[in-house]
Amino acid sequence: MKTMQKGLISAAVAAVFFGLGGCSGMTTQDRDTAIGAGVGGVAGNVLGGGLLGTAAGAVVGGVVGHEVGKPK
Repeated sequence: MKTMQKGLISAAVAAVFFGLGGCSGMTTQDRDTAIGAGVGGVAGNVLGGGLLGTAAGAVVGGVVGHEVGKPK
Protein backbone atom coordinates (compact mmCIF):
# COMPACT_ATOMS: atom_id res chain seq x y z
CA MET A 1 0.00 0.00 0.00
CA LYS A 2 2.83 2.43 0.81
CA THR A 3 4.34 1.99 -2.66
CA MET A 4 1.01 2.79 -4.29
CA GLN A 5 0.57 5.93 -2.16
CA LYS A 6 4.05 7.19 -3.01
CA GLY A 7 3.38 6.56 -6.70
CA LEU A 8 0.09 8.47 -6.58
CA ILE A 9 1.65 11.40 -4.75
CA SER A 10 4.55 11.51 -7.19
CA ALA A 11 2.11 11.49 -10.10
CA ALA A 12 0.10 14.30 -8.52
CA VAL A 13 3.21 16.42 -7.98
CA ALA A 14 4.33 15.82 -11.56
CA ALA A 15 0.88 16.82 -12.83
CA VAL A 16 1.05 20.05 -10.84
CA PHE A 17 4.46 20.94 -12.23
CA PHE A 18 3.39 20.16 -15.80
CA GLY A 19 0.23 22.21 -15.26
CA LEU A 20 2.27 25.17 -14.09
CA GLY A 21 4.20 25.09 -17.34
CA GLY A 22 1.16 26.51 -19.10
CA CYS A 23 0.87 29.50 -16.77
CA SER A 24 3.13 31.88 -18.65
CA GLY A 25 1.09 34.92 -17.59
CA MET A 26 1.95 34.51 -13.91
CA THR A 27 3.78 37.22 -12.05
CA THR A 28 7.09 36.39 -10.43
CA GLN A 29 5.45 36.31 -7.01
CA ASP A 30 2.69 33.97 -8.23
CA ARG A 31 5.26 31.67 -9.79
CA ASP A 32 7.42 31.62 -6.66
CA THR A 33 4.35 30.85 -4.53
CA ALA A 34 3.38 27.92 -6.73
CA ILE A 35 6.93 26.56 -6.85
CA GLY A 36 7.26 26.91 -3.08
CA ALA A 37 4.00 25.06 -2.54
CA GLY A 38 5.09 22.22 -4.84
CA VAL A 39 8.52 21.85 -3.29
CA GLY A 40 7.07 22.18 0.22
CA GLY A 41 4.49 19.50 -0.51
CA VAL A 42 7.15 17.07 -1.64
CA ALA A 43 9.37 17.89 1.34
CA GLY A 44 6.43 17.58 3.74
CA ASN A 45 5.59 14.17 2.32
CA VAL A 46 9.16 12.96 2.65
CA LEU A 47 9.66 14.33 6.17
CA GLY A 48 6.19 13.90 7.67
CA GLY A 49 4.58 11.37 5.40
CA GLY A 50 0.92 11.07 4.67
CA LEU A 51 -1.63 13.65 3.66
CA LEU A 52 -1.13 15.89 6.66
CA GLY A 53 2.63 16.18 6.14
CA THR A 54 2.14 16.91 2.44
CA ALA A 55 -0.51 19.57 3.07
CA ALA A 56 1.48 21.25 5.84
CA GLY A 57 4.60 21.30 3.68
CA ALA A 58 2.66 22.79 0.76
CA VAL A 59 1.22 25.54 2.95
CA VAL A 60 4.57 26.44 4.49
CA GLY A 61 6.32 26.27 1.12
CA GLY A 62 3.66 28.46 -0.48
CA VAL A 63 4.01 31.10 2.22
CA VAL A 64 7.79 31.10 1.96
CA GLY A 65 7.64 31.28 -1.84
CA HIS A 66 5.15 34.15 -1.64
CA GLU A 67 7.40 36.13 0.68
CA VAL A 68 10.55 35.43 -1.32
CA GLY A 69 8.82 36.51 -4.53
CA LYS A 70 7.73 39.92 -3.26
CA PRO A 71 8.99 42.82 -5.37
CA LYS A 72 11.89 44.60 -3.77
